[in-house]
Amino acid sequence: MSGDDVLTKLLAGNANHVEELADDYFEDVQAGQHPETVTVCCSDSRVPQERMWSIDRPGAVFTPSNIGNQVWDVDDGERIVDGGVLYPIHHAGTEVATVVGHTGCGAVTAAYQVATGGDRPGPQGVGKWVDLLVPVVEEGLESDLVDDEADDERVVNQLVEYNVDHQAQFLRKSADVPDDVTVYGFVYDFQGVYGDEYGRAYLVNYDGETHPEKIADRIPEEYEEATRSLLY
Repeated sequence: MSGDDVLTKLLAGNANHVEELADDYFEDVQAGQHPETVTVCCSDSRVPQERMWSIDRPGAVFTPSNIGNQVWDVDDGERIVDGGVLYPIHHAGTEVATVVGHTGCGAVTAAYQVATGGDRPGPQGVGKWVDLLVPVVEEGLESDLVDDEADDERVVNQLVEYNVDHQAQFLRKSADVPDDVTVYGFVYDFQGVYGDEYGRAYLVNYDGETHPEKIADRIPEEYEEATRSLLY
C-alpha cells in the first residue's frame, strides 16, 4: 500500500471519528486533564492501549509508550523515570501507574538474543532501547524465576513478565514517584499464552506483590482468573 493510500485511509478514518463523536465528547477535558492512570505500554501495534480497558472517553488514561514498555530513560549515564510517566503524576493529579507488557514482545526477544550472544539490532534509535533491556533480561535468566532451559518462546514470555515486574519495581523505588502512587503491572495476552481468553490483561504485579494467589486475595473474586503468572 502506497503512502498516499495510507494517508487516504487515515483521513477517512478521522472523518468517521469526527462524525461519531457526541457534541459534548470533549466538554469535561477542554480546560485540562486529570487521567486516572498513566499506562506505560509497549509501542506494539497489536496492543490497543485504551481499548483493552474498554475506555471510550478522553482524559481517562495517559498513554506514553515505547519499545519494551520501559518506564525509564537515561540522563548523563543515570537511569531516571521517563518524563512521560512523571508528567501526569506531578502535573495532572494521577495517582496510579500501570506497566503493560505483552506476550511475544519483540523488544524482549531482541534483548534476549543479545544477552545470549546474538547481534545488537539497529538502527541506534532502536538499539538504545534494546540495550536498556539487556541487563533486565540477564538478571531474569540468572534468577530462579525464569526457566532458561525451556524453549525460546517460553523463556521470552517469562522474561516479558519479569520485565514488567522490574519496571514496576523501578517506579516504586524512585524518589521521583510519590509514595501514595499505586503501581500495577499487567501482561496483555493476545496469543493464548496465559489461558484461552485472547485480549486478557493479566495482573502480575499489585504494588509490589507478584504471587498470583496473594494478588487474587486483593481483588474482586470475579476477576481471579486475571491473576495468572508464568513465573510461579
